[in-house]
Amino acid sequence: MNLYLGIDFGTSGARGVVINEEASYIQAEVRYPFQDSLAAVTPKIWQEALFVLVKRIPDQLRREIKAIAINGTSSTVLLVDAVGNPVDAPLLYNDGRGSCVLEHLRSIAPPNHTVLSATSSLAKLLWMRQLPSFSEAKYFLHQADWLGFLLHGQLGISDYHNALKLGYDVEELKYPEWLKKLQIPIQLPKVLSPGTPIGELRPEIADKFGLRRDCLVCTGTTDSIAAFLASGAKLPGEGVTSLGSTLVLKLLSRTRVEDARYGIYSHRLGDLWLTGGASNTGGAVLKKFFTNAELESLSREIDASIASELDYYPLLKVGDRFPINDPDLSPRLEPRPENPVEFLHGLLESIARIEARGYELLQQMGADKLSRVYTAGGGAANHTWTAIRARNLQIPVLASVYTEAAYGTALLAMGERKRG
Repeated sequence: MNLYLGIDFGTSGARGVVINEEASYIQAEVRYPFQDSLAAVTPKIWQEALFVLVKRIPDQLRREIKAIAINGTSSTVLLVDAVGNPVDAPLLYNDGRGSCVLEHLRSIAPPNHTVLSATSSLAKLLWMRQLPSFSEAKYFLHQADWLGFLLHGQLGISDYHNALKLGYDVEELKYPEWLKKLQIPIQLPKVLSPGTPIGELRPEIADKFGLRRDCLVCTGTTDSIAAFLASGAKLPGEGVTSLGSTLVLKLLSRTRVEDARYGIYSHRLGDLWLTGGASNTGGAVLKKFFTNAELESLSREIDASIASELDYYPLLKVGDRFPINDPDLSPRLEPRPENPVEFLHGLLESIARIEARGYELLQQMGADKLSRVYTAGGGAANHTWTAIRARNLQIPVLASVYTEAAYGTALLAMGERKRG
């Protein structure tokens, strides 16, 4: 029996899913929650999570895994030396320190390009150039690239989903000339299609964990695209909302839509385009005020058919990326009613309005008309929130067929190899 392993590195932890060749049955599901705060997550923790996840898969299943793929959070990046050791702390997906290089970047990149955001991979790389540790660096990698390297041992390889915000041209499948003019004195990744086999597992890793020596490690993707792949959405006009720590929208479209003014970008997905954006609002804000048990019990007391009059912009800190791309946008969490049910209703309603505004903006920019939305992430389980969102969106809102991004990454690992 051939099995396929997908590993998802999200903001709250790592997960692994093993599927069979028919992708009809999850053979195993393993988890590694991050105990530290988001800011403290380090490559050392990522490495530990990766190997603990693999070890938690039952022995007999590990021996049947034919291919592995990994997704990471988009624009979480790091510098490594010639042997792959990180030379400094990574910059996480929502790190806005790149804002100070945007003026320089605007003079080089095309107008409204995806990289013209404080949190883009390229803005982070240009900011990193002034670090004392930059002189020790040989490669610039995304989170998924580095984690894949730990398994296959080859440095400097990425996929065109992760490389989009680095400035890679996903239409022409090459680095553009304007990017080369930046004369970055470091190795940019070689970019392959997501799910492309890079090589077999390093023999010492295969032997240590009881994996096949001919197990292939493939290029990965980002966490939100993995969630889209898992959802069941296939047709233009179908969208996927990932309700995790943050809010991520993806809309399948025949038209490519890009506009950095609004944090909108398109990923290539076969012959179609996956257009969307990511907001810093989401579940992390809810968890600041409520426990999981409170979220569950208080949600049941909300009448989802009535709109909350509270108008919030729920953020943990200053700055958002989409549908308002403003690093100085202030959180709005007042007035706060004494009744926690009313407060939660206001938060859920406000996040739903931001979601609706995001999809409306994508359509205004030329994407296909939204016909239905699948929901991934922890927020998919909240039926009250689903009803509030459906009222705001005015279309059917469904749970994803599979809600784990790791399942979508396992599909990527399987690719065409199930026929081989």
